[in-house]
Amino acid sequence: MAEDTRQDKRASFSAITEHNTNGMARTSAVASSKSGASKKLVIKNFKDRPKLAENYTEDTWLKLRDAVSAIQNSTSIKYNLEELYQAVENLCSYKVSPTLYKQLRQVCEDHVQAQIKQFREESLDNLSFLKRMNRCWQDHCRQTIMIRSIFLFLDRTYVLQNSLLPSIWDTGLELFRTHIVSDTAVQKRTVDGILEQIELERNGETVDRSLIRSLLGMLSDLQVYKESFEERFLIETNRLYAAEGQRLTQERDVPEYLHHVAHRLEEENDRIMSYLDQSTQKPLINCVEKQLLGEHITAMLQKGLRTLLDENRVTELGLLYQLFSKVKGGLPTLLQFWRDYIKSFGGEIVCTPEKDKDMVQDLLDFKDKMDNVAQMCFTRSEGFINAMKEAFETFINKRPNKPAELIAKYVDSKLRAGNKEATEEELERILDKIMIIFRFIHGKDVFEAFYKKDLAKRLLVGKSASVDAEKSMLSKLKHECGAAFTSKLEGMFKDMELSKDIMIQFKQYIQNQSGPSNIELTVNILTMGYWPSYIPMEVHLPPEMVKLQEVFKLFYLGKHSGRKLQWQPTLGHAVLKAEFKEGKKELQVSLFQTLVLLMFNEGEEFSMDEIRAATGIEEEELRRTLQSLACGKARVLNKNPRGKDVEDGDRFNFNNDFKHKLFRIKINQIQMKETVEEQVSTTERVFQDRQYQIDAAVVRIMKMRKTLSHNLLVSELYNQLKFPVKPGDLKKRIESLIDRDYMERDKETPNQYHYVA
Repeated sequence: MAEDTRQDKRASFSAITEHNTNGMARTSAVASSKSGASKKLVIKNFKDRPKLAENYTEDTWLKLRDAVSAIQNSTSIKYNLEELYQAVENLCSYKVSPTLYKQLRQVCEDHVQAQIKQFREESLDNLSFLKRMNRCWQDHCRQTIMIRSIFLFLDRTYVLQNSLLPSIWDTGLELFRTHIVSDTAVQKRTVDGILEQIELERNGETVDRSLIRSLLGMLSDLQVYKESFEERFLIETNRLYAAEGQRLTQERDVPEYLHHVAHRLEEENDRIMSYLDQSTQKPLINCVEKQLLGEHITAMLQKGLRTLLDENRVTELGLLYQLFSKVKGGLPTLLQFWRDYIKSFGGEIVCTPEKDKDMVQDLLDFKDKMDNVAQMCFTRSEGFINAMKEAFETFINKRPNKPAELIAKYVDSKLRAGNKEATEEELERILDKIMIIFRFIHGKDVFEAFYKKDLAKRLLVGKSASVDAEKSMLSKLKHECGAAFTSKLEGMFKDMELSKDIMIQFKQYIQNQSGPSNIELTVNILTMGYWPSYIPMEVHLPPEMVKLQEVFKLFYLGKHSGRKLQWQPTLGHAVLKAEFKEGKKELQVSLFQTLVLLMFNEGEEFSMDEIRAATGIEEEELRRTLQSLACGKARVLNKNPRGKDVEDGDRFNFNNDFKHKLFRIKINQIQMKETVEEQVSTTERVFQDRQYQIDAAVVRIMKMRKTLSHNLLVSELYNQLKFPVKPGDLKKRIESLIDRDYMERDKETPNQYHYVA
């Protein structure tokens, strides 16, 4: 009997209890408004527990056993399912649950044990065996579900209250595992059959995937999947792909092999989705990647990377990167091979003198190609982009100075008038690309020297394609190398602007003078420090020109006292008016060509020696000048005897029969083309400048540090100097400074230097 004597503080109840004849106590509650009244709730049990009929337990069990047998044999059940469920509930209410559970387990166990016989037949082939096993498993699952639905009350009361007892479903699984799947012969044959089906599918045959899925699901449900199937499956997979990898890397080229590996990985992932357990995914894919890729990384790259890059096989390169990113050590190895390829291919471009003519264009094309590969195939990987930059910097400086010189000449060809290849936008894009290559160069002073020389020619001869493009290039160089690098180049532009202003003033000055000249003179005033140094050449100018020079000199020095003017005839050019039988023409020629042509106003024929004596032009320059006038396309002079080269005994006369479709004819100025001597002198000038820079850097460091060891001084110099220099060259400059008393060796430690104030 239970009594409830709890007090409720919110309301007051008093219990009135009446007793019925069946021993059930009916309780009614009457609300009482009186506070503090006693409250009691009394519930009483049956006085007499109803008794089960005699033999009820045995009879009921027989009925239940028949039902279970009917389910197991797939025959109809004689009894109503609800009646059977109620019978189980009644038995459980009368503490028969333990017996009932044991009896049910025994019946199920007997049935499962009987099933093993059908798997002992030797005559069955593997596929039929698998189908029989699958049918047996499906039947067992269906039967267990039906049996559980009848014994649900037992499952939810007695079994649930006893944590050590497995549920009816788990009991069914345990019995099937113990008596069928754990049988060594049956398990081996089942796993062998599944592996055989998977191998057939890997070889391209069609198999019953639903059968494999069901059987692997069975092994998983029975918790024997890993030890019975997965371990053997991975061993077989490893063996299969190890052999396949060895064979196909020999037989197939790299692109074909890569596609095969991608296809295999796709197949295995599909297998995981279709019938393998998810837990197998990682070890399976790792196994395939290791055997088809990981074991052959170096061999594949040695065999095929160069071909893929040479042929620009973007799709395969992207696939290669994607696959190698999956295996350990794949990307670092690919990175190393990619770096080596760039160094090797770029080294061929830079270090082959026969290719110098196309070197810069080849470098730009190669950089574009590698940029495209890094972007499209290597997912703009920072590591690969940095490796590419490092490789470019390495190979481009393998051959000192030449790339810098050729880049300067390439820029010149693009900025020179007559370059109709590109619009302004395209030209800007080309300059940007050139700056990327320029960044890799260590000896930027060589570039500066050649660029300055070419810029001077463009400005002085008026051959610059666009002032905007020139200033844009200057701005890029300033941004890249700093204001000190471009200060002289900017000074050249400034000189040209100032020269225009001076010429306007000079023309006004001439007009105010008496007797205007029939020659129009234009002078460019060049500040010596800004422009390349030119070797002065004394030539014999006509009196009219000399007179004009003196007038200009008087005018200029009158405005700028203390300055010195030095004329540079090598850079002069003129427009001559000439009369031929065909009519009047204008000839656009250099000053040297002008001096030669003006002689033919005084006589009809001259020898080379006579022309040299009259003009004062040095021999080699005169040969080139006469060659341009008598042997080029526009032959305003006749040479006797005829020939392409000018010899000592040749004589020249005016070609009165000269014809040309144009009124103004430009006669190619051979002296404007760079000679080998000019090239050598420019390079030597760069080296001379470098020596001055080294000297200045050594003095600057020693002045600050006062005392320094040789190694520390050299290390500091490498940090400060912006061009490549050999330790031997540094040692020579240090010795030179010691000889000139800028510094001295320590008397006790010869490797130590002291600054001499």
